[in-house]
Amino acid sequence: MGLPLDGIKVLELGQIIAGTYGGQILSDMGAEVIKIESPTGDLGRNPSVAPINDVSGLFLTFNRNKKSVVIDMKTDEGRETFLNLVKCVDVVVDNFRPGVMQRLGIDYSVLKACNPRVIHCSITGFGSEGEYKNYPALDIIIQAISGHMAITGEPNRPPVRLGIPLADLSGGLFSSQGILAALYEREKTGKGQHIELAMFDAMLSLLTYMGTMWLSNGVMPAPPGSSHEYSVPWQAFATKDSYVVVATREEINWQRFCTALSENNLYADPRFLTNALRVKNRELLVPLLEARMAQETTEYWMEKFHDNQVPASPVNHFDKAFSEPPAIENKMVVEYTHPQAGLVRMPAYPVKIGDIDSKTCTPAPLLGQHTDEILASMLSYSAERISKLKSVGAIHNQGDK
Repeated sequence: MGLPLDGIKVLELGQIIAGTYGGQILSDMGAEVIKIESPTGDLGRNPSVAPINDVSGLFLTFNRNKKSVVIDMKTDEGRETFLNLVKCVDVVVDNFRPGVMQRLGIDYSVLKACNPRVIHCSITGFGSEGEYKNYPALDIIIQAISGHMAITGEPNRPPVRLGIPLADLSGGLFSSQGILAALYEREKTGKGQHIELAMFDAMLSLLTYMGTMWLSNGVMPAPPGSSHEYSVPWQAFATKDSYVVVATREEINWQRFCTALSENNLYADPRFLTNALRVKNRELLVPLLEARMAQETTEYWMEKFHDNQVPASPVNHFDKAFSEPPAIENKMVVEYTHPQAGLVRMPAYPVKIGDIDSKTCTPAPLLGQHTDEILASMLSYSAERISKLKSVGAIHNQGDK
């Protein structure tokens, strides 16, 4: 039994993260993802970004399983070659600034004329129309303007961006969902369509219930640090040697927590009898808990919490996170050997589908590595025709001067 997207072909014009993470997800589900790169390559190839043996770790991560074809779309021959490929694929993805696809002569109206079944997904910062359509759409800008940085970090401290590029990643997460929905729709209608995702919209969507509270009740949340605005205690506590988080939403968990602390007097204290009272008296309760937690080590507390069924966890850094039993049991690390970077290990695709084993991870491609292969296999171009396209600068492959 193959992977769900076996047989689906994707042309990825996307770059860096927002335009490539969705393709990575689709490739992990079995799609053949062909990166169409300019002669200078995806901007994500910049070797100064998370370098692994002078190769971008960012590129190595988001482009596993993919193939690279270099086409100079600014040449007539390159554009013609690209459109010939469009006739053979199911999906085209781009994250260019609004107007670039039109200037290149490859916008959806052109793609649809070539292949009425093609699905074109455009990822933008703020949408293809409107006042902000050309506004810079870097991850930190989207995080800031969408409200996420205002609710991240410690109270009364400067705003903090998330530790991961969530705005960029949202482009991949939501675009892959949209593409899957469009593929399903095409099964019913036989027709492709153009879908669009603005990263700003995605980040507003991810505000979820906090956005609802503001829009409905005018509640403006403050950055909570590790605490929770509606549950106490629900936060990180310093131990003698590191940190532990505790989450006691239900009253039974508050009772168990007090038992583990040997602080039954806190459980009986009328100021802390219910979660609502604990939220109201947070400033009184939390310092008492902080003082108690600081008396013992993380290992000591975790043993106590496990014994008493308290929802708690150590605050792991990556060394311990990737060593936790589920990371090993769920096969959450994949690896491949790259011709330049060597052995590359990275987080795996998390969705497990039935009894299907995940496909073997293949290396992120060298620039133009598959140009000849794809043009010969998908378009039946002869060696002579490929050579002629190279001579006029329309295409390139790895090793071309």
